[in-house]
Amino acid sequence: MGETTLVSGQAVIKISGLCKSYKKKLAVDTVALTVKRGEIYGLIGPDGAGKSSLMKTIAGVMSFEQGSLEVFDVNVDSEAAAEKIKGRLGFMPQGLGLNLYGDLSVEENIDFFAQLRQVSPQQLAERKEKLLTMTWLDKFRDRPMKNLSGGMKQKLGLICTLIHEPELVILDEPTTGVDPISRRNFWAILAELLREHGITALISTAYMDEAARFHRLSLMFNGQILTSGEPDVICQQAQGYLVQLTAEPQLEALKLLKVRYPQIETIGSRIRVFVNNISPDEALKAVSGQLIGVEIKNIQVFDTYLEDAFINLLRKDPLADQSIKEAIIPCFDNPLPDNQGIAIEAKQLTRDFGKFRSVDHINFSVRQGEIFGLLGANGAGKTTAIKMLTGILPPSSGEGTVAGADMRFAGQLIKERIGYMSQAFSLYHDLTVMENIRLYASIYGINRKIIKQRLAWVMQIAGLAGVSGQLAGSLPMGIRQRLALGCALVHQPVVLFLDEPTSGVDPVGRRHFWDILVHLARVEHVAILVTTHYMSEAERCDHLALMHAGRVIADDSPANMIQALQNEAGQMLKITTDSPSEALSCLEQANIKGSGLYGRHIQLLALDTETVENQIRVLLEKHSIKLISLEARPPTLEDVFVYRVLELENRDQA
Repeated sequence: MGETTLVSGQAVIKISGLCKSYKKKLAVDTVALTVKRGEIYGLIGPDGAGKSSLMKTIAGVMSFEQGSLEVFDVNVDSEAAAEKIKGRLGFMPQGLGLNLYGDLSVEENIDFFAQLRQVSPQQLAERKEKLLTMTWLDKFRDRPMKNLSGGMKQKLGLICTLIHEPELVILDEPTTGVDPISRRNFWAILAELLREHGITALISTAYMDEAARFHRLSLMFNGQILTSGEPDVICQQAQGYLVQLTAEPQLEALKLLKVRYPQIETIGSRIRVFVNNISPDEALKAVSGQLIGVEIKNIQVFDTYLEDAFINLLRKDPLADQSIKEAIIPCFDNPLPDNQGIAIEAKQLTRDFGKFRSVDHINFSVRQGEIFGLLGANGAGKTTAIKMLTGILPPSSGEGTVAGADMRFAGQLIKERIGYMSQAFSLYHDLTVMENIRLYASIYGINRKIIKQRLAWVMQIAGLAGVSGQLAGSLPMGIRQRLALGCALVHQPVVLFLDEPTSGVDPVGRRHFWDILVHLARVEHVAILVTTHYMSEAERCDHLALMHAGRVIADDSPANMIQALQNEAGQMLKITTDSPSEALSCLEQANIKGSGLYGRHIQLLALDTETVENQIRVLLEKHSIKLISLEARPPTLEDVFVYRVLELENRDQA
């Protein structure tokens, strides 16, 4: 075919002045980008920034109007040119299982894509077994795709994308809606393939912790690239620090800080403030000095996280800044009492589907005004638990109370006192924003005398000004989710259930969403039970219950969960070398367990950090690998999640 073999460091993708339009809407605006062989290159940005359009154009799925695009040194300026490169790349579109066939089994999907890509029977047999084993799908080869969990669908989608061993993979938000363990498996697979075959990957993501794994990335907004570089370099571009503190009363502290600092968020009992253009010591003094009359219990300063740098860089762009300005959140018509009584309680709650036990004797309680997080992998039983507590599903055994009513006998009473935003369905996409709100107001029986006032209240609390006449299905994901929240709040409930409410929503949209939740809990004293796959969101909860295989395996505050893991498994070591892939191979061969590749860094938990550090230094020196830095930090909530679940899975298999 006359193909040229690219060596490491050569450009696989070269873009200059690229423009892509949909009628009058400019989706990609004069973008310039270069991706080198062997890189994992990331695209991040808010919903509607142009990431998917750019990726589809590079994959040859869509044409473009202006500029130049070269892939594998082929000028992709026509359908014929696009056909020349399609055999050398794999494209996985956004959405769980969207590139798969629901009625076909796992194995049938793989065979179908292999046939499409003209993979020989011998190659197929060898690659299929390897990929099925790597993704832990070998035991599910006969299961129909439609019956897989979200994580399984994404891993199957990856297999089908990789079955012809492409040189370039283009993955559009491949882990959205996938639990942290499946996400880590996904990245481990990708890292191994990169090491073995030197593939190049272009990936978009809504998870900022994943973005830190990219070798380089570009931040997109309004079709343009605002900045590009290595994750650490982009963090430095923000030119600021994070000041984290605990203060009483928290609401008063927030009020005082918001006067001076626009980039601020609540993380459970803590407040995190981004302060720029001054030194760490000056940042501490400035924040402390703002809190006159407030008791500061604890205050620390940290380097900027990628998500905070991302939002700060957006704020520096005048056009982008308009989209992230904080709105005033209105209060309930009638304030709820601040009694901190039990709002939700599950006692030995159990649900069977035939011989399968989805929820297994779970116990937990949620206080009024508390944000309670229910965490767990796909299929852990979280959604089933919520459906029982909201009266949608009857329990097989056990009991529960919600807003003072017994869930087994007071279904209608519970529905009047709660708001519920489901994972699968909560909006009518062919109705406008206002029509959706009006429909929910009638379902909840809002008095006609106040309906106009209540509709205006929902529009304001959900930040929907200017979109009232748009169809719900045409809205960006972040705005659509705020509309769904507004519909669940139209009757101003005392208890709110949210099932993965921000899945697929970008960091800006998530922060706006959580500003509303914090107001509901702290000001209105609403009890909130939320499920999420974003560990940064789980940290915002006051209390967490971790579910696995239908059981609650941990129940505590986020800080206590992290401290317990640190006591048991130690600190997280972050290792930076001049050859991370080779260094990881050395650690694995030396049986240093739990190590994984995160962009250009290696991470692992170590109880005796001094001994492990010395072991790593000697090992790398022996193999002539330069150690650039080795630092220890406390584990994160994601580390807790992965460690606890894998610990149980290993115990069950023993």
